[in-house]
Amino acid sequence: MATPLSIQLYTVRELLNAETAVEVVGEIAKIGYKGVEGIAPGFTAGEFKSFLADHDMVVSSIFGATPTPENISEIVDELEAAGTNHLTGGFWTQDWDSVDSIRRTAEKIQWGIDALETHGKTYSMHNHWMEFDIIENRIALDWLIEFCPSVQLELDIYWASNFGRHIPVEIVEIYRDRIRLMHVKDGSMVKDAPMVAVGSGQVDVAACIRAAKPEWLIVELDQFDGDMMDAVRDSYTYLVGNGLASGNVAV
Repeated sequence: MATPLSIQLYTVRELLNAETAVEVVGEIAKIGYKGVEGIAPGFTAGEFKSFLADHDMVVSSIFGATPTPENISEIVDELEAAGTNHLTGGFWTQDWDSVDSIRRTAEKIQWGIDALETHGKTYSMHNHWMEFDIIENRIALDWLIEFCPSVQLELDIYWASNFGRHIPVEIVEIYRDRIRLMHVKDGSMVKDAPMVAVGSGQVDVAACIRAAKPEWLIVELDQFDGDMMDAVRDSYTYLVGNGLASGNVAV
């Protein structure tokens, strides 16, 4: 059985607001996506869960703040209301620029993992490109794993290439046992260039998907030169049409 397909709502952020959410998410449902990552504007988590259920969809995961003692109750309540156990989130360049900063990042992640686990929830770290920079002769992510051995990943296969410095499928093979969620993204490997519909860029998307067993595949395109809904539709067609993911609409 192919892995179910979701979409990160950041992909359609320029189209999405409280007034357009019903139409935009409705169009995503018509395309056939089984889930979305995030809560659409204008909805509470519980309202969005109900809206998606009417379209045979679910919240696959929520991208949000790293858990802390101050926000953990709010995070757990939102996950419960949305009907998902999966929280994901990321960090930025200053969190990966030295071994000491990575150690501090690891401490934050470990606290979040442990806190969520007591509520039956999970945390998966979402990467950008800087986690695959070399810090003191090691990939930054490997330092994180040393300091936080239980970390799970929402691996973004495009960012993991670090603009051609790494081969995405080789990264997937190294970390496959930690990949709970996978962001499927494609592009030219040129920094700051727009992404392209999944399957039409430089990433061997099929090989990456086959090399791991995530619970969800999640399309995310940060930018696109054209109508983003065309890219959303073409990404679905490629992934479901080639048997790499499962959706609600046959291709």
